Amino acid sequence: MSLAVAPDAARMRRELADLVAIRSENPPGREVEVAHYIRACLAPLGFEIALDEYNPGRVNVEAKLVNGPGPVFAFNTHMDVVPAGEGWTSDPFVLREADGRLFGRGACDCKGPLAAMLEAVRQLAAGRASWSGTLLAVFVADEEIASEGARLYASRKPKIDFAVVGEPTSNTVYSAHKGSLRPLVRVHGVPAHSGSPHLGENAVYRAGELLALIAETHEADVRHRAHPLVGGASLTVTRIQGGHADNVLPGACDMLLDRRLVPGEDEEAVKADIAALLVRAHERSGLRAEILDWKPTTGGATETAPDRPIVQASLAACRAHGIADAGPFGFQGACDLVHFRSTGAEGVVIGPGSLSVAHKADEFVPADEFELSALIYRDVAKAMLSA
Repeated sequence: MSLAVAPDAARMRRELADLVAIRSENPPGREVEVAHYIRACLAPLGFEIALDEYNPGRVNVEAKLVNGPGPVFAFNTHMDVVPAGEGWTSDPFVLREADGRLFGRGACDCKGPLAAMLEAVRQLAAGRASWSGTLLAVFVADEEIASEGARLYASRKPKIDFAVVGEPTSNTVYSAHKGSLRPLVRVHGVPAHSGSPHLGENAVYRAGELLALIAETHEADVRHRAHPLVGGASLTVTRIQGGHADNVLPGACDMLLDRRLVPGEDEEAVKADIAALLVRAHERSGLRAEILDWKPTTGGATETAPDRPIVQASLAACRAHGIADAGPFGFQGACDLVHFRSTGAEGVVIGPGSLSVAHKADEFVPADEFELSALIYRDVAKAMLSA
């Protein structure tokens, strides 16, 4: 089989339907069934398959095909999906095609990219005379909550030179993404009977003072930390809860902060900035607050420089397949690219579908983008593994 052969569109649809039907909603995840499906697809092609079940039902898959000397190239995406939720016009776990769109939970985030990567590695496995090196297909658990799977995989420092991460980008190239930190902050007060508020200290009022300082810090400092592809960093509050009884002055008020990082920012330095903000609040007015916890997030920010070979090869492949404005662009959100970059790999994010429909009812991937992505994936890998 030549690498000039088009992907098998009917097989891609069948496999996407199979993957959508496997309920890997996170929570709880249970990616194990997806992992076994992937193993069944790739083992007959000569791939060495390793399943790493790091918690019950939570599995990473690494499929490896060694084809002579050369670099190590990895495809990656995640096997979990967000919960289906309400509002669907058809069964979210039965793939439905209408008006050139393929509907189902995970159709674009991220079982569409996964099925396209399976087709791409099939073509590469069948055309081994045209490339040399090691091909990896790494499919991970838990991207949607805390990236446990990618963090664990990267912590073992696998040798990877280049990576393409599958996320919905409308088949354009994203070479940078934001990161996030979410500290849970408790503002302390002194409880008292609500009929005698002068005997206590209202933690909700005090939290209001901290809210003002957070907004001031965002406007004066954080939003000016900008990156040309992802825009500005941000600091905001997404949740607040205080008080425990209708007639008691609140003794505590909890606030969840959301800090978006841009490439170049260091997570530990940003954590220190947030701690310093609380110290500043205390110095201003005696406000007492502490960080109780850091909520799980996908991870930090990262980028691969636009002039790097993986970025240039990806842009060329997208343009060759009719994507006029191929990028590079930057994600406002986060994904697992940061963890592959931590291994030393240079990488990009490419995939069919749009983030604007991910996580929503009636999620879909355009059928033409879905089929085309397999060719783009194949051609990027072939360029980086040129014989």
